[in-house]
Amino acid sequence: MLGKELSFKMNKSVEAIEISGIRKFFNKVSKYPNAISLTLGQPDFDVPSRVKNAIIKAVEDGKSKYTANAGIVELREEISKFLRTLDINYDKDEIMITVGGSEALFSVLMGLLNKGDKVLVPSIGYPAYESITKMLEGETVVYNLNDDFTINIDSLEEGIKNGAKVLILSYPSNPTGALLSKEDRDSLHKIIKENDVTVITDEIYSSLCFEDDYYSVAQYNDIKDKIIYVSGFSKMFSMTGLRLGYVACNKKFLNEFIKVHQYGVSCAPSIVQWGALEGLKYCLDDVENMKNSFKERMEYVYFELVKMGFDVVKPKGAFYILPSIKKFNMTSEEFCDKLLSEGGVACVPGSAFGNGGEGYIRISYCYSKESLEKALKAIKQFVDTL
Repeated sequence: MLGKELSFKMNKSVEAIEISGIRKFFNKVSKYPNAISLTLGQPDFDVPSRVKNAIIKAVEDGKSKYTANAGIVELREEISKFLRTLDINYDKDEIMITVGGSEALFSVLMGLLNKGDKVLVPSIGYPAYESITKMLEGETVVYNLNDDFTINIDSLEEGIKNGAKVLILSYPSNPTGALLSKEDRDSLHKIIKENDVTVITDEIYSSLCFEDDYYSVAQYNDIKDKIIYVSGFSKMFSMTGLRLGYVACNKKFLNEFIKVHQYGVSCAPSIVQWGALEGLKYCLDDVENMKNSFKERMEYVYFELVKMGFDVVKPKGAFYILPSIKKFNMTSEEFCDKLLSEGGVACVPGSAFGNGGEGYIRISYCYSKESLEKALKAIKQFVDTL
């Protein structure tokens, strides 16, 4: 005898969300065992040895129990010291350790948003900003980028005038590799100061900035109460699977975010916190070496794409490049499908990063030089047939 069919329905806000276009294309690669994948943002460097040893020692020393919801005080103190080297001032009690930058974003947005609140996101940006907002029944409003992927200030101001409660910034940017210029930082300072808007600045790639100077809206103390700084260690110490991020903001915000964090995950992984502490104290040279390697790879990939005739903006940070494929008269998904099936190379369609990303593909160059050389040779052979 058949039982009664369930009438229970899933959460409609979650049902409406699709799997990330990045992961969707990464999963397609499994059907092409000989393909070269340039899809994920995962450094090919090993975790620094001192970080690994500190994690092992933490296990051996019995430090595998719950920590405070906000994280171990030693790491929060060290993050505070590190941020001061970037002219960003938060003390240990204004910092919360999270399960990666992703949980940081989720906890922050859940703590901020009420149903229908508008969130201003870049027209080309990390897909989680829009997806998390939708799951929380907020409304995303996009601000446009200029042709060089810098902020279109007029578009951003228009979004704030139209009622955006939250503004999301992300530098260095995934997927464009753009940085925030001093001029745009100063323009944003004025806008933030004069408007009722809260800013989430996602700076997970800040340790991979190829310029001498790094600019952030979090460097202004007079708007500090409007700024929520999100970062982490996945890219910095090449520990993507170890899941450790953090939020820095004033205590009024943090007290609310900790509630979300507490009921979601209780605390970040204890032993990984001790590893990150060791990393911040002793492994910044490893970070510098990794950054210099990525800069060399960026130069190589950029000039190879230019030689092929791609219209491409030179990245200034992170490890992504976003060449235009508009002249081929295909959607970005069509182009990437053909490139994978015919050329044996997997890249991510620009459409995965918002409507503004259509007409581009994202290439991640955090792979070995050998893989990049093979992939670019295959891309050249493919585009020569178009």
